[in-house]
Amino acid sequence: MTSSFVPAAAAGFGTGLSLIVAIGAQNAFVLRQGVRRQAVLAVVVICALSDAVLIALGVAGLGAVVTAWPAALTVVGLAGGCFLLCYGALAALRALRPGDGEGLSTRGATTGSVRAAVLTCLALTWLNPHVYLDTVLMLGSIAADRGSLRWVFGAGAMLASLVWFAGLGYGARLLSGVLARPAAWRVLDSLVAVTMLAMGAMLLLRTL
Repeated sequence: MTSSFVPAAAAGFGTGLSLIVAIGAQNAFVLRQGVRRQAVLAVVVICALSDAVLIALGVAGLGAVVTAWPAALTVVGLAGGCFLLCYGALAALRALRPGDGEGLSTRGATTGSVRAAVLTCLALTWLNPHVYLDTVLMLGSIAADRGSLRWVFGAGAMLASLVWFAGLGYGARLLSGVLARPAAWRVLDSLVAVTMLAMGAMLLLRTL
C-alpha cells in the first residue's frame, strides 16, 4: 500500500496542475497582485486553501450532491458572470485611461488595501462555477477511482494548487522590471479585461 502512495500523489499533482494552469480570472488576478506586490501572501493562501477545501469536499463525495442540485451552479453562474463582467470593465478602463502614466513602481507604499484584495480574490474563487466543476466534480470523480488512495490523490492535487499559486504570485515579481513601462502595464490590463469579459459573457450565456 505504501508503495502506491507516490504514484497516487503524483497523479493527483499532475491532474490538479493540468486543471488550474490555464488563463482565467483567478490566475489573472493573482498575477496582477504578484506584479504589484500587493497582499500576495493573503491572495496565495486564499486560492490554495479554497482549492484544498473544494478538493476535499470532492474527494469526500460532495460532487454527487452538487450534481443532484444543478440550481446551485445556476445561481453561482449568474453571480460569477456579473462579477467577472464588472471586474473586466474596470480592467478595461485602467487600460484605456491609466492613472498616472508612470507604469509600475515597486518603491514606496503600495496602492489598494488588503481587504479589497481579499474580497476580490474570494469572489473570483467562490463565484466561479468552473472551480466547482474542476475541483468538486472532476477531481472528486477521478479520486473516487483510486479507492483507498483517493485522499492521497487529493493531497497531491492540493499540493499542485499551492505550488502553482505560490509560484504565480511570487514569481510575478520577475516581471516588475518589464511592467515598469506604462505600455506594458496597459497590455497586461488589456489581457485581464479580455479574459474576464469573455469568461463573464460565457458564464451568463451558458447559465441563461
